Amino acid sequence: MLEKLKGRRGDDESGMALIMVIGICSVLTILVVAAISVAITSMNKARTDQDWSSAMAAAYAGIEEYQSRLANDTTYFQYGNSSATFSSASSVTLPTGASANPAFGLGTSGTWATVAGSSGAAEFRYEVDNSKYSSGGTLRLRSTGRAGGETRTIVADLKQQGFIDFLYFSDYEIQDPVNSGKSVSTCVKYAWAGRPDTGTSNACSEIAFGSYDLISGPAHSNDTLRICEATFDGAVTTANPSTGLRYAKVNSLGQSCSNPTFTVPGSPAYSPVIGMPATNSQLVKEVRSDIPAEVPRPGCLYTGPTEITFLSNGKMTVKSPWTKATNVAGDPATSGTTPSACGVVGTGSGQLGSSGGATITVPEYNVIYVQNVPSTTGNPNSWPTSGSGSSPSSSSCKGADGSTTGNGIGYPIKNEEAPSTSSYSCRNGDVFVSGTLKGQVTVASENYVYITGDVKYSNSESDLLGLVGNNAVWVWNPVKSSGSSLATGGSNRRIDAAILSVGHTFQVQNYASGGNRGTLTVNGAIAQKYRGIVRSGTNGYAKNYQYDERFRYTAPPKFLSPVTTTYGVSVWIEVSPAFDSAGNYQ
Repeated sequence: MLEKLKGRRGDDESGMALIMVIGICSVLTILVVAAISVAITSMNKARTDQDWSSAMAAAYAGIEEYQSRLANDTTYFQYGNSSATFSSASSVTLPTGASANPAFGLGTSGTWATVAGSSGAAEFRYEVDNSKYSSGGTLRLRSTGRAGGETRTIVADLKQQGFIDFLYFSDYEIQDPVNSGKSVSTCVKYAWAGRPDTGTSNACSEIAFGSYDLISGPAHSNDTLRICEATFDGAVTTANPSTGLRYAKVNSLGQSCSNPTFTVPGSPAYSPVIGMPATNSQLVKEVRSDIPAEVPRPGCLYTGPTEITFLSNGKMTVKSPWTKATNVAGDPATSGTTPSACGVVGTGSGQLGSSGGATITVPEYNVIYVQNVPSTTGNPNSWPTSGSGSSPSSSSCKGADGSTTGNGIGYPIKNEEAPSTSSYSCRNGDVFVSGTLKGQVTVASENYVYITGDVKYSNSESDLLGLVGNNAVWVWNPVKSSGSSLATGGSNRRIDAAILSVGHTFQVQNYASGGNRGTLTVNGAIAQKYRGIVRSGTNGYAKNYQYDERFRYTAPPKFLSPVTTTYGVSVWIEVSPAFDSAGNYQ
């Protein structure tokens, strides 16, 4: 009986063990399956995350690839796919043949460009918006990256590196040889490249920044800067390649001085030479009526001495008696037209040649160019140099007093001593600018730009002015023969503009006489080939230069750029993907 009981108890224990084994195995199986599931899910998520990140990297690669194309071909902004939704307001065409670009593909059958080094795992395509290029020099690019099944898109604003990237820019830190009388062959070279007497004397009229100078913005010189106690409240760069002190700590007399203040550590830092254009003649193209593909909306051309007074209501008064045609065709010009938007030609009341000039609307987002009086037969603005008909009936080559030699539109003013024999020439393309601007426009001259009064924005957030002189840009400062001032409007001068003297200098006229003129305030940017003087001793102006921060991402219409330039990203943002992974617009 006991044996039977033992046998039964042994059978029962075997059953329990089996059940326990099965249970444990089941639990282990569940754990293994769960672990595998978690592992697979993690792998999928990791893959998705990797694709997600790779798609963004591919979108960035697209931006960089487009920048490199612009660097190799500064006209590449003309290319794109006109069928792209992002390019609807643009004028773009597809490059063809060997220049075809797969990144301009669209749709499911369209091409994608492969990210270099990705072996085809990451691709991009981009769309171009160049609708703001001619007016502000900016391009927009929408770049979409694709990796695995993921797409991501970023939009970037690309802006040319330009003179207006700096509050202060100079090619040479010497006074203009035209004004100093120094030898061009000896002095027109960079100090770091061997200009004589750098830092110890002043054989080439180098100009120093002093204790009264505050430069509130970025500054660059291709030359070696002379700096004493001045304060630079922004990044300072120079093309001086030295590894030691990259500026000369001496004043304009070559004397040692105290340390300046640089708010950005490491200033001045090295940056390559930024090349200046030889002339501003390319702006003449913007007043031609015969190249609609390049210039669909020509600006205004004026001839000979021209006075422009901006009015706060968006209009301007233009006095330009030598002008016959305000748009021209051909290069050189062989014909011309007189669109009413640029003012009516003639000497009647309200016309360009009248004593009061013509009042017209500021040519918005456009260029005003003032040229020298041509004498070439066939040029629509030609005037003979002598004899009958060699000057406008409403103008004579006299100053405001009617007897002194002058330009016929009021300069020199009564009792003014012209600074030089080249001042106020009767047939020169000089423009005299003042007033309050409402709008965006660039005023350029073949000769001088004179800033004869305050030039202000009506709205500092929306108005933009460019002043581009082929020759000097003068802050007008008339004096008598005795040296006393004839300036009207009291002391101080304010200029809201981007200023560029292509071949010479931005300078105060008669800086060494006329007494203390107060403060010269510039809200904008200054670029010049040679350093100009604004104050000498107790004469002239103290400086108050403030950078217009808008120039970091925009520019006055068609403002000149360096001869070699790169495009930087001024703004970028991620947006919803433009395409799905199949290539369809989303």
